[in-house]
Amino acid sequence: MQHALDVFKFQSDSCNLNHMDSMKSVAERIHLGLLEVIANLSDETVSDSAISGYPTCVGSQFSSRSLSMLPPKPKIFQGREKELYEIIQCLGKESPARVVILGPGGMGKSTLARAVLHHPDIQTQYPQQFFVACDSTTTTSELASLIGTHLGLPPGPNTTKAVIQRLSKKRPALLILDNLDTAWEPIETRNEIEELLGLLSAVQSLTLLITMRGTERPAKVAWTHPFLPPLRPLEMDAAHRMFVDIADDIHPAEEVAKLLQLTDNLPLAVDLMAHLVDSDNCANVLAHWEIQRTRFLSEGHDRQSSLDKSINFSIFSPRMNANPGALDLLRILSILPFGLSETELLQSNFDIDNILSAKSVLLSTSLAYLDHHKQLKALVPIREHVHH
Repeated sequence: MQHALDVFKFQSDSCNLNHMDSMKSVAERIHLGLLEVIANLSDETVSDSAISGYPTCVGSQFSSRSLSMLPPKPKIFQGREKELYEIIQCLGKESPARVVILGPGGMGKSTLARAVLHHPDIQTQYPQQFFVACDSTTTTSELASLIGTHLGLPPGPNTTKAVIQRLSKKRPALLILDNLDTAWEPIETRNEIEELLGLLSAVQSLTLLITMRGTERPAKVAWTHPFLPPLRPLEMDAAHRMFVDIADDIHPAEEVAKLLQLTDNLPLAVDLMAHLVDSDNCANVLAHWEIQRTRFLSEGHDRQSSLDKSINFSIFSPRMNANPGALDLLRILSILPFGLSETELLQSNFDIDNILSAKSVLLSTSLAYLDHHKQLKALVPIREHVHH
């Protein structure tokens, strides 16, 4: 870069100093110097784009990886092989496919989406891939602008139309909207978000993969069958493998079993617990848990690294705020490790208006679930957080 500028400066000066050269010859040399400067600037811009994740150039010679930074492949991926296989089969069988990954916060929805993104079959099938983290979007216009940024579109009016037009002209593409629930959750924005999803799903060359908290699929999209069930906690052996991947297999088996029991095999809780053990030991972590409970797994500043923040994000969601009885019912579940049957729920004397509606909200937000015996329960980390 500096060499090119020096050449340009020297050639410019020569225009004044060397009167023996023809003006045409000097102009040609200056022109070549400028081209070299521009070429170097273009190279640096593309490189910076790949690092920062902001688009700077659009053209068939550049892949989507030059336009939008894709998240890395998960380094630790345990217990979701079945779901991964089902999604890959679904995306390969029907084109374009529309798939949504549902489940509680901290259940590994984003990790599963990243595993799909980096699967060899998907990389071959979809030359264009876009991963849009929607955590910070609260309106339809913000979401459309964010998608447009990943597509390399300049800011401007009517971004939605520009996004649809750009995607319609591309080769088969995979668009992942991660944590879409942030924008979809509020009632006042839900219909507009679903309208945008309807427009995206109408693009014949676009496969759509969405991750959301809860158990509800957005309307106005013909989701591909069979539906992927909401994610459940890991099986015990998968949770143990995940723990060992992070903290090594050097800890007393009984203490590890106690720690995993506290996580209820919720992937985020297992991850945070294992990292604490890796920097300390099982005995100390168990001792700290007795004092701090879920706060001990909440050193991070966002819902991906703090168990408390992840749970609170669901507890204080618009759906929960609209039904105060849901939080009252969750408080009751926090002291009932074996949960409640529907008969017990209906025959109870709990001072909760429309208790079945409260139950429905807890299920739709994944703050509670029905076990194999149809008992309404909350996961251990959620119970501990609410009870504390």
